[in-house]
Amino acid sequence: MWFDRLLQGVLDTLLMVGVSSLIALLAGIPLAVILVTSGKGGIYEAPLVNRVLGAFVNLFRSIPFLILMVALIPFTRLIVGTTYGVWAAVVPLTIAATPFFARIAEVSLREVDHGLIEAAQAMGCRRWHIVWHVLLPEALPGIVGGFTITLVTMINSSAMAGAIGAGGLGDIAYRYGYQRFDSQIMLTVIVMLVVLVALIQLGGDRLARGLNKR
Repeated sequence: MWFDRLLQGVLDTLLMVGVSSLIALLAGIPLAVILVTSGKGGIYEAPLVNRVLGAFVNLFRSIPFLILMVALIPFTRLIVGTTYGVWAAVVPLTIAATPFFARIAEVSLREVDHGLIEAAQAMGCRRWHIVWHVLLPEALPGIVGGFTITLVTMINSSAMAGAIGAGGLGDIAYRYGYQRFDSQIMLTVIVMLVVLVALIQLGGDRLARGLNKR
């Protein structure tokens, strides 16, 4: 019985993090590219767009996840029809993770040697070619490393979301560990979260190192 419950908690956590991280990846990289290319000296220089988008990203990054999750309750209900369960947690997790990952990806993109961009411009490459064939490939190892950090942060946030009704390992730790004063359940959940984080970090680091050697 307990094994089934823990297994379901792991699956719920992986579903929450998996769906929200995929959306954050698909939205975060374009957001980072816009932030880099629209900045001063960028290939699509647009100071107003850069400032507005930067302020928007900073706004959501500055809100603690628990407060953000509560503030988004009406929006979450509008999107998924409920404020309870795994899918309800996907909405705040995605909104919290996207600007976080976008800023990390932005740092990696800014570290690309500007000489490579100038060389591509001198060869007559179009701007979107520079983004696709210079900026993103050169920044890819850093982006993978940043995405790994984002995943780890999201697992922590999913445990927090689980404690207030989203399901997953956080829900098990809170309902069956904390509320019933069962330290064995708490310890089991902690160990499972540590193992999950360690596996993600190991996989992300190996992938980033492999991309760096190319």
